[in-house]
Amino acid sequence: MKNSSTFKATDIINGFKCRPGIYTLNGASSMQHAVNFTIHSSNAESCSLVLFRRGEKEPFAVIPIPDSYRIGDTWSMMVYDLDIYEIEYCYRFSGEYDPKKGHLFDSKRNILDPYAKAVTGQSVWGKKKRDDDCYHGRITRDIFDWGPFRKREIPFGDLVIYELHVRGFTKSLTSGVKHPGTFDGVKEKIPYLKKLGVNAIELMPVFEFDELYEDRHHDGMLLYNYWGYNTTCFFAPNTSYASDIEYNHEGDELKSLIRTCNENGIQVFLDVVFNHTSEGNEDGRIFSFKGLDNSVYYMLTPDGKYVNFSGCGNTMNCSHPIVQQFIIECLRYWVIEYRVDGFRFDLASILGRSEDGSPQENPPLLKTIAYDPILSGVKLIAEAWDAGGLYQVGSFPSWNRWAEWNGRFRDDLRCFLKGDNGLAWAAVQRITGSADLYPPARCHNASVNFLTCHDGFTMYDLYSYNVKHNDANGWNNTDGDNSVTSWNCGAEGETDDPEIMALRMRMIKNAFSTLFLSRGAVMFYAGDEFCNTQFGNNNAYCQDNDVSWLDWTRLKRFKEIHDFVSELAAYRKKHEVIRRASKIPSFGFPDISIHNSAAWNSQFRDYDHVIGVMFAGQSSKGKDDAVFIGINAYWEICPVELPTLPGGYRWNIDFYTYPAYKAGLDFNGLIHRDGLTYYLEPRSVIIASAVKEEQRLAE
Repeated sequence: MKNSSTFKATDIINGFKCRPGIYTLNGASSMQHAVNFTIHSSNAESCSLVLFRRGEKEPFAVIPIPDSYRIGDTWSMMVYDLDIYEIEYCYRFSGEYDPKKGHLFDSKRNILDPYAKAVTGQSVWGKKKRDDDCYHGRITRDIFDWGPFRKREIPFGDLVIYELHVRGFTKSLTSGVKHPGTFDGVKEKIPYLKKLGVNAIELMPVFEFDELYEDRHHDGMLLYNYWGYNTTCFFAPNTSYASDIEYNHEGDELKSLIRTCNENGIQVFLDVVFNHTSEGNEDGRIFSFKGLDNSVYYMLTPDGKYVNFSGCGNTMNCSHPIVQQFIIECLRYWVIEYRVDGFRFDLASILGRSEDGSPQENPPLLKTIAYDPILSGVKLIAEAWDAGGLYQVGSFPSWNRWAEWNGRFRDDLRCFLKGDNGLAWAAVQRITGSADLYPPARCHNASVNFLTCHDGFTMYDLYSYNVKHNDANGWNNTDGDNSVTSWNCGAEGETDDPEIMALRMRMIKNAFSTLFLSRGAVMFYAGDEFCNTQFGNNNAYCQDNDVSWLDWTRLKRFKEIHDFVSELAAYRKKHEVIRRASKIPSFGFPDISIHNSAAWNSQFRDYDHVIGVMFAGQSSKGKDDAVFIGINAYWEICPVELPTLPGGYRWNIDFYTYPAYKAGLDFNGLIHRDGLTYYLEPRSVIIASAVKEEQRLAE
């Protein structure tokens, strides 16, 4: 591509030297002596570029873009001799104003460039914006040095994903970092994550968003839009997550985090929200897509109202080619410029709805993403449902590329582990890769297994509360999930009862054991490894305080759980048979076998609460291996029989959740057994591996 010095100005417009720009280069791009501005709208009649001095509300220049600079629906103009460090910009569009037709053009309204690489008015967390006009774009210049960067290739089934909120992860003073609540704060914790056994972090939304969108006060507390699922600009990083001001090189701190994660073998995924924006419904603000091309970018009813499959006021019209192009360009940008390794798509089922809202059999956007050559190396993870009732877990269109948050894994295993009837067969299906949901060709790369995430109870709260306690959210406890999959173990909330606390620790260890011993990618929520609590709040989206911030003092208090999770991660890494099928059968056993309380008996009744799953095969180094997980979800002692191993091999009990966990503890002598029948204490799990007799004795 030629730089601007190759082109000469052809016009003087309002005192500025200008010429037609580069029409395929969307957004504002710094050239050698000029800035290239490109924007498109299908329904606008004219467009003006509006320039501001940094930090000022009133523009110092409005430059009408001549009709001769328009090709099709695209305006493109180079403006010379601009100091990108001193200016901000937006656009004004003229056209029809008729909300019933979906047109909201207003030649006096400033409209943020959806392709802006940085947004002003957002940089200080919690600072009230002046008004919608504060949303200006800033022109960036890429000066970040990636060095000898090389993509880390991690097979999908090997992933141990750690979902975290950038601010909440280190905002508490207990985190001990120098830059709390920022990208740098997360970077300071990379040694901790690496030691824990995490090899991927999934960042909750980091695109620019307005945390004070619909801010409220309740009981004297300011409630924020803390999670960030209300995007303001899809190409811009959230500058309030940076520890320092990054004028005109916004994103460097996030890039540094990604580079350092990569150097430590940790991939970085972004949670992206293409299903709606923060412009809201017909009562919401107009600052970007609404004023640019409202009827194109949003799903509208025949009378111009906003369809709300997102539950957040509006729904992006992802079936429209212009919107599809925008999303593809956005994903490519984050892969090329930020080197991200994958995306988790919030309410991804919306991306597959047609313009009339009906589900499509082969959604073109999802297919294009799946086959895009730039995106071919990244992980694609769908939240395979939406707020409009479309639930596609197991049926989300994939083209062998899309994986899913397996909501059935969460729901079935939560209920089985707390002792509900009729779930033994469902539990073994989830543990063994959910073959009832995904065909064999997809099982290795389809299911993200999880029991907790940002949306719902933390792991500690899952076994400390029977019901949600969301009163602090200001909705009279009507918000949040009402499903009954938690269990307080005998007391609601905090307790000093040692028996209840011991049971809770056991239930948490049972949950983590099941998660890490399941076929598919592993995911858990930040802080679960040290029993972080949200005090029973299962919808803490508005809580920018101790409810959502991780309390790192609990790392010391619940060291047992932390060490247990760390050892499980190492164990899963050691035993390849857990993570993937072996090409060569081992011991004569199948790759996966299902057992009830008796070995090789895979028949389950509604009242069965004991299951066994064995993974067997050979490692990539040719070593025979077999791993068995036995789960007693019943409230009494129950037997579980392990399969007979070939001569020279014996079962070694590597984990047993009934006693308090301590690294190096020999669990073999802590379980009563009769031959290969082990009597598991109430609500407990064993994990065993096949070892040669001389190896076991040596250990």
